[in-house]
Amino acid sequence: MLDATTRSGGTATATPPALATELALPVPAPVRLTARCTRVLLSPWSRLSLLVALLAGAASTVLLFEPQRLLSDGWPPQLGGVTAAVVFGVAYGLCTVAFVPRPLLNLAAGALFGSQLGLASALAGTVLGAGIAFGLGRVLGQDALRPLLRGRWLKAADGQLSRHGFRSMLAARLFPGVPFAAANYCAAVSRMGCLPFLAATALGSIPNTAAYVVAGARASAPTSPAFVIAMAAIALPGLAGAIVAWRKRHRLRRP
Repeated sequence: MLDATTRSGGTATATPPALATELALPVPAPVRLTARCTRVLLSPWSRLSLLVALLAGAASTVLLFEPQRLLSDGWPPQLGGVTAAVVFGVAYGLCTVAFVPRPLLNLAAGALFGSQLGLASALAGTVLGAGIAFGLGRVLGQDALRPLLRGRWLKAADGQLSRHGFRSMLAARLFPGVPFAAANYCAAVSRMGCLPFLAATALGSIPNTAAYVVAGARASAPTSPAFVIAMAAIALPGLAGAIVAWRKRHRLRRP
């Protein structure tokens, strides 16, 4: 009998014995522990901690092993031509994730491979490094950091990147005062798409990267027109950015 009479005269459905036995079975402790550990490891703050640890480890590796010695000692002689440029591009991308300044890498690309091949290698490394940083920030940091976007400026920046991702990132790459790594991780935390981010990075990085690469390639002839033009292309945008920032300083100070 599945129906039992209650005190009020109604009926109540009794639980079948087999089902009651299944419900009464306790979950094994190892299973509960595994599930709990999985939830903790996959939580947003655990992933953010992993991201911080990875970036700190990468920066420490650069400081300890000093990859710039490759430039002073000469590029490995067993590599040359396009192969060396490809390897340099991969190393460039990894070094930017480890916060190595891009101007130094761009100068090195020009000094090692000349203007054309050096520019191609540096741009490829720029896009690669930006893509790696964007992926790390999106997978490991977005869920933890998005709830913290409460300030007016943070919300405005997030909304701009989320709604107008391509043109906002293009402007950030063209503007000399925006740090490369900061732009990468801000875009990753926003809802900006990956393809617009990479396309804007590739296009917006061309002028500044080309200027540094040409300067590196022509460093042995500092009086040549190409070197002078490259240095002007480096200095003038920086001066313009400083003037704009100085003129907008009152707006930035407003609450």
